[in-house]
Amino acid sequence: MTTRRGFIKTSLAGLGSLLPFSGLVSNGDRKKEPQKPIVVSTWGFGKPANEAAWKILSKNGSALDAVEQGVRVPEGEPDVQTVGYGGYPDRDGEVSLDACIQDQNGDAGSVTFLQHIKHPISVALKVKEETPHVMLTGEGALDFALEQGFEKEDLLTEKSKQAWEEWLEESDYRPDGQIPGHDTIGMLALDGAGNLSGACTTSGLAYKYHGRVADSALIGCGLFVDNEVGAAVGTGVGEEIIKVAGSHVVVEEMRRGQHPEEACRKAVQRVLKRNPDLRKTNKQVAFLALNKNGEYGGYCVREGFSYAVHDSENRMEQAEFEVKGEG
Repeated sequence: MTTRRGFIKTSLAGLGSLLPFSGLVSNGDRKKEPQKPIVVSTWGFGKPANEAAWKILSKNGSALDAVEQGVRVPEGEPDVQTVGYGGYPDRDGEVSLDACIQDQNGDAGSVTFLQHIKHPISVALKVKEETPHVMLTGEGALDFALEQGFEKEDLLTEKSKQAWEEWLEESDYRPDGQIPGHDTIGMLALDGAGNLSGACTTSGLAYKYHGRVADSALIGCGLFVDNEVGAAVGTGVGEEIIKVAGSHVVVEEMRRGQHPEEACRKAVQRVLKRNPDLRKTNKQVAFLALNKNGEYGGYCVREGFSYAVHDSENRMEQAEFEVKGEG
């Protein structure tokens, strides 16, 4: 028999599940203090990127400054062939870059199809700070970068040029998205003031069509930040992420109270529901998320996605994955 007191208690419990995410909810504990500062980033090159970001966060610097300076590390590293300088070119042998950045206010800047500029993330930041726009592209983005004092350079290294020439001999000039070269650097930070920011930058799929734009430049796809809830980045085949607005999906799942890892899992499952054939390929799609508690997590389509975490120490972690024993 249900008493009046029991009915009220049950009703209030149900109402609690409908309340908006407070930013301090973790496993039912509304009193938990956030873990901050903290920075997370995708793939092995995220670890040195985290070191650069931590130098700022550990001195009470802003999350926005941390993520910009952090991702500049792989952007400037010629041996990283999926980001910035030394990145794999498109099928015409041209290196084009995509990047975006978003702060705690939701303000964002983005550049797409940017050529000849080593650090597109810093150009994206200038777009946010110096223009009324969110995105600039192609020649317009290059003109803006040069006006802002960025140096025009040849981004195609001999190593990447040689790889492209070898691909040309076998490819019949037809990109298929199966080849390596989609390891985006995405970075999320929570600073000492409790503010979130994120950055994402890439040279995109190797040997792509000239003019192709990655999810890494699109707010809500490769990156999304909501300072009330959390932030997320995507990596892998950008077309799959774009088609579900992947990073936005992750953040909205966190808004509903999901832990970051579970939120990433929901987004991966949405990708696979939209395209079940992805299970039969070697293509990867992965997400990484960080909430206002400083809790983090990642999830991916298939085994192999690793990410870097820097709080009290800088370390690598492996993400759980959805496709097991398939393909």
